[in-house]
Amino acid sequence: MRTVTRPGVRSAPVALVAGASRGLGLLLARELGKQGYQLMICARTESDLARGADQLRAAGCTVATARCDVADSPAVEALVERTERELGPIEVLICVAGIIQVGPLAALDRSHFTSSVDVMLWGPINTALAVVPRMRARGRGQIGVITSLGGLISAPHLLPYSTAKFGAVGFTRGLRSELSGTGVSVTTVAPGLMRTGSHLRASFVGDQGREYAWFGTAASFPLLSMNAERAAERIVRGILRGRAVVITTPLAQIAPRVDALFPGPTSALLGLTVRLLPTSRARAGDSAAIEGWQAAKQLTRKGRMLVNQLSRLGRRAAGRFNEEPAP
Repeated sequence: MRTVTRPGVRSAPVALVAGASRGLGLLLARELGKQGYQLMICARTESDLARGADQLRAAGCTVATARCDVADSPAVEALVERTERELGPIEVLICVAGIIQVGPLAALDRSHFTSSVDVMLWGPINTALAVVPRMRARGRGQIGVITSLGGLISAPHLLPYSTAKFGAVGFTRGLRSELSGTGVSVTTVAPGLMRTGSHLRASFVGDQGREYAWFGTAASFPLLSMNAERAAERIVRGILRGRAVVITTPLAQIAPRVDALFPGPTSALLGLTVRLLPTSRARAGDSAAIEGWQAAKQLTRKGRMLVNQLSRLGRRAAGRFNEEPAP
């Protein structure tokens, strides 16, 4: 896709959203499109990317796509160069690419940590390093990195995820300080659970059916999770205003403060939570990961019906935000 600029007519500003084929990334791209940005979206899976782009175009957005793994630094550099050549200067970068692996430590191995760090720590680093010199030379730009409440306080049965997100928080906060006074703002976004339907595409290890049951319920329950469209509006507004930190849910605001004041009791409570969650005795094959929609099939018929009922808001969101598995 190439933007044609007529004499005297200023082209629309450009936003690059990494990891925008589905879920929160798709919603952030749509929100930027509503505000007049040309979009370049990237993801690793071509089919998800095509469906996400179709949804954005149906919403009236101008969008180009590229298949790109944010863990691949040369590929990210090439994507940024292509975007600026074909669309124009990147005014906004949002890195939201992520993976969720749910399960106990006994069912995890090094590969789970490697894949999480590659996507959710190296991803923000690679995308930022690719655009920062260009933004800095122009004296303007906004960068947003989607971290997590799990990057402020480690979440039970999400150790690889939390490990990578803690790193992303440190990188993003430090990057903001390094770019102070350059005209480039950097925003750390630390949302809590949001109802995107991501539990259907998350990966589960250990007792996969039971892990899916608790995570899918928590990610969909109104008191624990937030409407994803409302969260996307807050996030984009915060990034465009250049805020240092955007936290979307009351739990994400309160939990780190409680942890800072009372680290011992907080650790004890999280330890109790871990003991209440499904356990794994590291049986052969426990480290194999399957997606949520597959893990649901391991539940009994009654169990599946109960989880579907408890997670119905998340399942509805999955249909709207491209989180349902491909047919």
